[in-house]
Amino acid sequence: MGQRDLRRLLITGAMTVVRWAARRGATIDPWLARMLARKPRMLVAVALANRMARIVWALTTKRESYRVPAAAA
Repeated sequence: MGQRDLRRLLITGAMTVVRWAARRGATIDPWLARMLARKPRMLVAVALANRMARIVWALTTKRESYRVPAAAA
């Protein structure tokens, strides 16, 4: 049940990011911009949620804090 709740939260958050980027027509993240140019929004949102899940997992297993990538700062 916990994984299902976490997955729903990640997809909901990713949909918000995708909707915001689509309305503005630009995003700081080049990966997201490329994906939005080539793929449907829902597919991009799920891919972004999976990307966020991998980041969360890596941070949790390594016990590190998130650092914003230099390109996005």
